[in-house]
Amino acid sequence: MPDSQIDSCVNSQACSESGSQTDSQLDPLVQKAAQTTAAIADHLEEQPLPGSQADLADQIEKSLKDIYLVSGLGADERVFQMLKLEGYRPVHVRWLKPERGESLADYAQRLTAQIPAAEPVLVGLSFGGIVAVEIAKQIAVKQVVLISSVKDRSEVPFYFKLFRWLPIHRILPFKSLLWAGYLIAYWLFSIECLEERRLLKSILLDTDPHFLKWALHRVVIWDNEVHPAHLHQIHGSSDRIFPIRYIDPEFVLEGGHLMVVNRASQVSTLIERIVG
Repeated sequence: MPDSQIDSCVNSQACSESGSQTDSQLDPLVQKAAQTTAAIADHLEEQPLPGSQADLADQIEKSLKDIYLVSGLGADERVFQMLKLEGYRPVHVRWLKPERGESLADYAQRLTAQIPAAEPVLVGLSFGGIVAVEIAKQIAVKQVVLISSVKDRSEVPFYFKLFRWLPIHRILPFKSLLWAGYLIAYWLFSIECLEERRLLKSILLDTDPHFLKWALHRVVIWDNEVHPAHLHQIHGSSDRIFPIRYIDPEFVLEGGHLMVVNRASQVSTLIERIVG
């Protein structure tokens, strides 16, 4: 073999050995770099760029439409906690302390200060439905949805009207009676489980007795005969407070007066269909 070829082979072998040695020396460094890169990538996934998550949440919040919820007699926003309304942000209308001798219409007018939207969607539960009707008679609304409620005087059961002539509801300590007779309250509201019992008991304990008497009397003397435009009514087939035999609702669900809690999924679906 010529010397030039021998030299070439030797040089080639030397280069190959040198490359192998270099590769073997670099392998740990390459592995270490790959591990570091992967760790950084994982960290970035877990920790997005500052402000990006908050900005996204803010954009989603701004895209939601307000839906105003008016709770039942003496109740608060807890009764709506099971509703899931896609695309809507719940705004809870808070009860105010009634002024002495204040009419329901005047009271409703004061509540409108909590509803800045031009044409709001109102959802009223029980006594809150009656109030929602009174609000809708005073401001332009997009939709009014009544749940377990009545839309005019003809749907108020006759035994409520008896209290007009025998107003014992104005002197009896109703809150104390409810505290002593939870079994009656559980029956009236068609309670189905322990969690619902706890919720109702908590609401009754937190109820202002003066507001309770005032609101009950407003139901007793309510004489409305006007149906606001775009009014919809969802009612339970076994409601014991406002029995369905006195009512002509648009939608009927199998449930009682507290179906906003124990039929929340079905109620949510109906509300979304109505306001969608």
